[in-house]
Amino acid sequence: MKLPKLRELIEAVKALIKGPYTSKFPKVPHKAHPNFRGQPKYNDKKCVGCLACVEVCPVNALDYKDDTDAKNPKRTLMHYTDTCIFCGQCEAACIADHEGIKLSNDWELSFFDRKEACETIEKELQLCEACGAVIACKDHLKWIATKIGELTYSSPTLYLSRLKELKIIDENIKTAAKDYGRSDRVKILCARCRRQSTLTTK
Repeated sequence: MKLPKLRELIEAVKALIKGPYTSKFPKVPHKAHPNFRGQPKYNDKKCVGCLACVEVCPVNALDYKDDTDAKNPKRTLMHYTDTCIFCGQCEAACIADHEGIKLSNDWELSFFDRKEACETIEKELQLCEACGAVIACKDHLKWIATKIGELTYSSPTLYLSRLKELKIIDENIKTAAKDYGRSDRVKILCARCRRQSTLTTK
């Protein structure tokens, strides 16, 4: 048997004195580097439900489902941890100052049941008052109104959403969706119904 090299002897002595190079995980939790790209997590208070993150995800780890039949229509946004590659595209595309969904340092993501590898948040939807189509999440409309300031009042959908939030709007205006009468000009409408009401109002 050949004698060990001097370098290997030095390394062996260092290991005896300082301990092994490897971490003591799982006995001692591993502390990831601050710049480590871990699991993206939704921030329910910052996310506006705009779906920018869903559009840019390269592996379809993000998805959504709209429930328009519920008493309070809602959008459920889903993040599948088992599919995600932690690329950070969702955070980069987030319109809410990159805070709606953000990479974390969480990396211990093993599950016994794959159904647990899914994170969800819910956002309230705003539907068209004429046809019932989805316009956007209410938080998204609020975000747009905040961004464009006084220009909000050039769009009935935006300023009426804002007035509803402030609870200073008259809910007694009757709709005339079939005929698109003058009352429909002061409604929260999708782009299609807004166009039709503009063209047919006398």
